[in-house]
Parts: sequence; structure tokens; C-alpha cells
Amino acid sequence: MGIIWTIVLGFVIGVIAKFITPGKENMGFLMTIGLGIAGSFLAGAIGQFIGWYKAGEGAGFIASVIVAVLILVIYGKYKASQAGTSIKKP
Repeated sequence: MGIIWTIVLGFVIGVIAKFITPGKENMGFLMTIGLGIAGSFLAGAIGQFIGWYKAGEGAGFIASVIVAVLILVIYGKYKASQAGTSIKKP
């Protein structure tokens, strides 16, 4: 049950982050889940290390969405920089 809960929560966090972040991301279902899981993992590690909250608290969900938005913004900037440097063939 733990892995299913992780996937569902990752999807919800990823969808919320994509909804909040302006612009269009061409991310599929699996990338959205990965985004949410990565945001949740990083927010949990940072928040618990600093001592802001413990596992299972509501603040962790909010922090997960915020970190997922930050990941999405960084990904968008990286993707935009790669689009500008690509070589187009005639």
C-alpha cells in the first residue's frame, strides 16, 4: 500500500505544481508523478533536517508543492536554454 500511496500523492503534488506554474510543460503522466515524488522527497529531507516539521504533518504537503514548483521552474528555464542552443538541420 505504501508505494501506491506514494504514486498517488506524487501525482497530486505534480498536478498542483503544474497548475500553479505559468507556461506549458510537455510532461506526461509519469513525469508528473516523478515531479511530485521528487518535490516531496526534497521537501521532506530539507524540512525534517532543519526541524520545521515531522513526517506526516500538513506542512510537509505544502512544502512538497512549493519544492515541486521550484523544480518545474528550473526545468522550464533549462529546457528554454537548450531550445536556444540547439542546431537545426535544413
